[in-house]
Amino acid sequence: MTALVRIGVMEVVGMCAAEAPDLHLPSPLTELHDDRLSDAGVRLLLKRDDLIHPELPGNKWRKLKYNLATARDAGARRLLTFGGAYSNHIRAVAAAGQIFAFDTIGVIRGEEHLPLNPSLQFAVERGMRLTYLDRTTYRSKTNPAVIDRLREQFGDFYLIPEGGSNALALRGCAELVDEIDQDFDVICCASGTGGTLAGIAAALPASRAAIGFSVLKGGDFLRDDVASFQRDAYGRVTENWSIETGYHFGGFAKTNDSLRAFIDDFESKHGLRLEWVYVAKMMYGLFDLIQQRRFPPGTTVIAAITGPNFTAEG
Repeated sequence: MTALVRIGVMEVVGMCAAEAPDLHLPSPLTELHDDRLSDAGVRLLLKRDDLIHPELPGNKWRKLKYNLATARDAGARRLLTFGGAYSNHIRAVAAAGQIFAFDTIGVIRGEEHLPLNPSLQFAVERGMRLTYLDRTTYRSKTNPAVIDRLREQFGDFYLIPEGGSNALALRGCAELVDEIDQDFDVICCASGTGGTLAGIAAALPASRAAIGFSVLKGGDFLRDDVASFQRDAYGRVTENWSIETGYHFGGFAKTNDSLRAFIDDFESKHGLRLEWVYVAKMMYGLFDLIQQRRFPPGTTVIAAITGPNFTAEG
């Protein structure tokens, strides 16, 4: 009789990483030189998570890493997740499905529009099956009745939440901190669901702080969400983080002339085209805080560059 051996999550994590040979970890840490920084006496280092993988960049790989391992460990062959029509998370799950041999289902907010936009077309090309929920039903997507209907339609699946944020995602995001080999005082990231901020902050010693920059209009609710993520994942809420809510530029996936000008200026100065939905808003806010002298001279700040510029500016 053949013995059945259960492979643990850590072994599966290693197997998953081996199947994605383009993973570049730890991601590079590079210093940014800018007169606005030197005038304020602030040192800024970019944590270039956008370079981790061409199709699983930034916090997408970090959030998916342990979810993929847990799904495989449980014998799941299908992943289902949620997102908007321009979701980078949808793209990443579709890519992960192709790389790691999972079927993937993307549940998209709103109605189908043809031809597909580049994000959804990418997902389909990576083998993802798309289905759509009207906006009213989508707001209830975590309701057990909605999940049960999706299981009736698609069969069994491993559920990854919208944006990928759950306790396993926090575990992956926390690993970013361990990769930093230089002294620093503050680390910043963009916040959509709050999962990345929650994981990073939980990994910091008490003497260091994390700042999230909400990309959502009315993002005050993220404070409760970050606390909830930490409580679920770690059984406690740390007190070393805060969220800036004034740099959303009109709301999620919204922009204006000021943000576009900042993106153009940053590219001309530093040769990096900032991703506009998340990263550019965080960087704009960070430079604004620096110019307001919110950081004392001698402060070293880390900015997490969590994604590349997949979509054209709106």
